[in-house]
Amino acid sequence: MRVLWMLPKAAPVLMRHVAAYIDLIAYDLAQWRRDFAIELLASVIAAVAVFFTLLLICAAVIAVTWDTPHRVAAIVWMAAIFLAVAVLALLYRSKIGKQQGPLLASLRREWQEDALILERILSDEE
Repeated sequence: MRVLWMLPKAAPVLMRHVAAYIDLIAYDLAQWRRDFAIELLASVIAAVAVFFTLLLICAAVIAVTWDTPHRVAAIVWMAAIFLAVAVLALLYRSKIGKQQGPLLASLRREWQEDALILERILSDEE
């Protein structure tokens, strides 16, 4: 019953806590947005550059081997190399995905700490 009497006194503290949670959410989302934008821009630039580089390398290999009996083998080897690079890139991407922290990690951590504190407060009162 004492907890009910403490609610009016605790309301301002709880409201500040809620405001702090909102600030944490805003901070986490802003950080995620900046990181995502930078990664996306870098990835797009790299992808375009790699695409044109590979396109020109393939054209050069085909041009060099066109009048030889090795032209089919050259095309097959290029396809095998591209497949290997794609598999390695997907493996790397899955490794990076596992290392990244979850979205709103700081909010989740603070929430868990506050839940423990609130549990202690409520258990001491009764």
